Amino acid sequence: MYPYFIYFAVIIIVPLWAQMKVKGAYKKYSQVSSSSQMRGAEVARRILDENSLYNVSIEETRGYLSDHYDPRTKTVRLSTNNYHGHSVAAAAIAAHEVGHAIQDAEHYAFLRFRHALVPVASIGSNLSWVLIMIGIFANLTGMLLMGIIFMAGAVLFQVITLPVEFNASNRAMDQVVSAGIIRNDEEKETRKVLNAAALTYVAAAAVAVLELVRLILIYTGMSRDE
Repeated sequence: MYPYFIYFAVIIIVPLWAQMKVKGAYKKYSQVSSSSQMRGAEVARRILDENSLYNVSIEETRGYLSDHYDPRTKTVRLSTNNYHGHSVAAAAIAAHEVGHAIQDAEHYAFLRFRHALVPVASIGSNLSWVLIMIGIFANLTGMLLMGIIFMAGAVLFQVITLPVEFNASNRAMDQVVSAGIIRNDEEKETRKVLNAAALTYVAAAAVAVLELVRLILIYTGMSRDE
């Protein structure tokens, strides 16, 4: 009883804690203006141009922290607050998304691998739990194993996301410093925003791996009982 209580507490609390950290850091540093007074869109354009990525466009998108890079259309999309904002947080997030654009242009191996895993992860996340639930309730170990295999593809996607995101953040720091977008005394604040955002990916990967391990243990237990 207690191990399961602890397990479910972890998979619920850890993601919530990570979300609170990123929202807290973003709220705090979105109210701190950067020394350059550049809007997020201007930060993104500056870094893109300095890396000769003139073909990558920048668009405003709806939503809260909905910022992302679309490799299909070569577009950096920034949420309204970060597109128009001239805060340390807006500069950090804009630079991070441009980091993905630079990865794409340089054919960064982990990014390519993650892109290749998208269909696997999509099928795995949608189909795995159907197979797993059937396998558990109908006591069909073969069905459960198939569900675990599909889920492993989705978990691998989560794990591969970590080096992609950390690398994009490292690139972002290098770019905002070298371009003079932030001062030396703003580096710590910028890194706090990037690190807080990275926590959400770490939490998601940790929970996914933990859940996969739990299901593997259930499968081994069922196999022994046959």
